[in-house]
Amino acid sequence: MSGAGLSPAAVVDAAIAVIDERGLDALTLTAVAGHAGVAPPSLYKHVAGLGELRALIAARVLDEITGALTAAALGRSGEDAVAAMMHAYRDYAVGHPSRYAAVSPDPLHDPLLAEPARRQLDVILTVLQGCGVSGADAIHTTRALRATVHGFAHIESAGGFGMAEDVGVSFHRLVQAFVRTLSAPPSPEEKKP
Repeated sequence: MSGAGLSPAAVVDAAIAVIDERGLDALTLTAVAGHAGVAPPSLYKHVAGLGELRALIAARVLDEITGALTAAALGRSGEDAVAAMMHAYRDYAVGHPSRYAAVSPDPLHDPLLAEPARRQLDVILTVLQGCGVSGADAIHTTRALRATVHGFAHIESAGGFGMAEDVGVSFHRLVQAFVRTLSAPPSPEEKKP
């Protein structure tokens, strides 16, 4: 790729290729330039520096996850849609662990990531609304869903499930347990101020 063929999207493509091949810690402008076949200064015509490039990568990853969640939930409803969305989330996180790690823990409060993070949240909230979960309950449920999938995928990606039993079966059971909580009434402790 020549410098003339570069664009911000092409720089992000090259950066994601570096991350996929070598891990997030290998992300440098020199590595991205090498992958793109240009000198590092050529990148500055398209990104302000490594900080902006990291934000662009994270925004792309958020959009990719949102697309996967949307596709998984499409044509489904209720608990089936939530389960499909959770499986899609895990599949992305485990299938692309280095990309997934590029997203900060709280993208909604990062000015550069707030818009793609909001789009992802809107998909989750819409699916939950189909289960009758809305308002504050939807926020609590979204946090629990995210923590459940993230925690499982993080341990799985790190090789933390070394026993012989099928990890997919374990995740399926976890999803089924989570989905059952969607129709459970709030506990008495939750009702207290």
